[in-house]
Amino acid sequence: MKNLITISVSTEYLDNQSKPEDGRYVFAYHITIENHASQAVQLLSRHWIIVDANQERKEVRGLGVIGEQPTLAPGGTYKYTSGVVLATPIGTMEGTYQLTYHEGESFDAAIEPFLLSIPHAVH
Repeated sequence: MKNLITISVSTEYLDNQSKPEDGRYVFAYHITIENHASQAVQLLSRHWIIVDANQERKEVRGLGVIGEQPTLAPGGTYKYTSGVVLATPIGTMEGTYQLTYHEGESFDAAIEPFLLSIPHAVH
């Protein structure tokens, strides 16, 4: 069932909120979740693994996303934007969303690793 949920990510470096001289690099990530299943699904919680270029690893767990636990109808899409602060100009994020079908079956949908990078840092 989990392969019926598609998660895509785009990122951007927020130069105006970053302070490289203080080791503060701010990134936004834009998530799109698509439900290709024949029944509604609700996002219950998230688990992120964030790793910077110093191999500092941070895990974040919590209910929902941006304060919401959205329900996606069959064929529905949910989009949101959030952010993360790194101590280095490059890092990665990956994780899972725990989702449930309204009949009660829960499952994890994987969020493949994605790159957080200031412009021109990676060729």
